[in-house]
Amino acid sequence: MGRLEGKVALITGGASGIGAAAVRLFAGEGARVVIADVQDERARRLAGELGARAVYARTDVREEAEIRAAIGEAVARWGRLDCLFNNAGAGGVTGGIEAISAEGIDATMALLVRAVLLGMKHAAPVMRRQHSGSIISTASIAGLLGGWGPHVYSAAKAAVIQLTRSIAMELAGSGVRVNCICPGAIATPIFGTSLGLSSEAAEHGASLVKGALASVHPIGRAGLPEDIARAALWLAGDESSFVTGQAIAVDGGITAGRPWSENQAMGAQIRALLGVKRRDSALGE
Repeated sequence: MGRLEGKVALITGGASGIGAAAVRLFAGEGARVVIADVQDERARRLAGELGARAVYARTDVREEAEIRAAIGEAVARWGRLDCLFNNAGAGGVTGGIEAISAEGIDATMALLVRAVLLGMKHAAPVMRRQHSGSIISTASIAGLLGGWGPHVYSAAKAAVIQLTRSIAMELAGSGVRVNCICPGAIATPIFGTSLGLSSEAAEHGASLVKGALASVHPIGRAGLPEDIARAALWLAGDESSFVTGQAIAVDGGITAGRPWSENQAMGAQIRALLGVKRRDSALGE
């Protein structure tokens, strides 16, 4: 028996990257899954691969009516909604502060914050009636630390983290849990394109992206979509029934602090600048 046997999940951005990894994992653990996306060919192929366990509902998460309809599809088809995974996203508007357009701000916030809030809005009444449910959102370490993403993206992900906490406090008494995951640098096509690769190169150069990202994380390897999907699986299931209002970093150690090797090097550099010999100290020893 799977860890999500009998549960129904809706995963936005479910046709590729983290979303597709979560769709496959959830279905493999017994869930029935609505794949909510706008990538028709990818989503239909994935739904076909999973058979009766999955269905594709074309959903532009920037449109409230389409979010409502996707949640309605889950309930109409399978009678309930146990997990909403707000995962759809993109890097959004980029550039220095003087180059960011108002239109770019609005479009980025609509995708990364407004859509998450609307997903929560329409999942909440279904889950309240059941007196159970898990709402999960993809945030980012960029919402926890400066310098890990474009300005508006970082602000949007910080907003998702605070929305998670705030809405968790409203829904906790109804038996509904609300959490978010803060990924590190995950080797997905979206990450590749954000680094300047063409869409085709990013799609077919997964090993190149993984190699480039290995040194970013203290743990010594790139993050994979499956790493985030496994965290979402835990949050979706009953094993995490006492967990709500949390922003869980799945980042290979990035947010834990400076790697020990860098700490050692910094200590040596400071001692050299001060002209002191190595001795026991709290820094770099």
